[in-house]
Amino acid sequence: MIVAAESSQIASMRRQHLALFAVQGRYLRRVGLIALAVALYYAFFFWRFGISWAQFDKGIFDVARYFLRMFVWRDVANWPLGYYVTQIFITLAIVFAGTLTATAVALPLSFLAARNVMAEVKMRPVAVAMRRLLDVMRGIDMAIWGLIFVRAVGLGPLAGVLAIVMQDIGLLGKLYAEGHEAVERSPGRGLTAVGAGALQKHRFGIFTQSFPTLLALSLYQMESNTRSAAVLGFVGAGGVGLVYAENMRLWNWDVVMFITLILVAVVMTMDAMSSRLRKRYIAGQPIPLYASQTEPGAQ
Repeated sequence: MIVAAESSQIASMRRQHLALFAVQGRYLRRVGLIALAVALYYAFFFWRFGISWAQFDKGIFDVARYFLRMFVWRDVANWPLGYYVTQIFITLAIVFAGTLTATAVALPLSFLAARNVMAEVKMRPVAVAMRRLLDVMRGIDMAIWGLIFVRAVGLGPLAGVLAIVMQDIGLLGKLYAEGHEAVERSPGRGLTAVGAGALQKHRFGIFTQSFPTLLALSLYQMESNTRSAAVLGFVGAGGVGLVYAENMRLWNWDVVMFITLILVAVVMTMDAMSSRLRKRYIAGQPIPLYASQTEPGAQ
């Protein structure tokens, strides 16, 4: 009886809200079609590239076997731990130098790429050209930049720093420009009304509002570069990637896991530090306008 009552209630709701249930039906059909298209794509992908189920199954088994070997650490006392730690510090030095340099260069370029800053008709081509330049710079992967600079300046950390700088200028410049474009227009109009110049409007009307977004993006990119910079060592750009390459070639998966855990700890530490900076400079802290007379030490 309870089931019959519920069915009757649902039928009554359908009659009262025909349009709503029709929209729900169309939504479910679209979700079903999208799921079917995704399933067909995977079937086509496996068929087109000749990936058999046996190959897939063997790959999963091998990955599991290698993963288990990572947690069996042997002869740890004879590991060159000092060398590993030194390479990690070199990686962090590369990341900080590259990210800070890219931030300093990307910030002024982002104003040239922001459409609300380059709002005049004669300045719009500058914004378009700068955006295309930033697209090119971030469209080339960091590892490719690393290969280019290894050939240009030789093996070592300098090639890694330049690779990070080139990719991050394109990425941060584009994101900074979008942050400038998302600000509220009213402060700029108010500054114009009181006779402020263009530089003052950009400084106090745009940058003041976009700074929290810029800071968050820069901190996140520094964390991301810490993970990505490990790849630069594979192409000879210095850092812990060289340790990865050596030990993967020698099948020392325990050392690979050890280095990975240290990098994870480093990223977690950087995240904690960046959280404090975001809390301090983005969320802000209340500033009392006067000292209460009831506070200890008040005059």
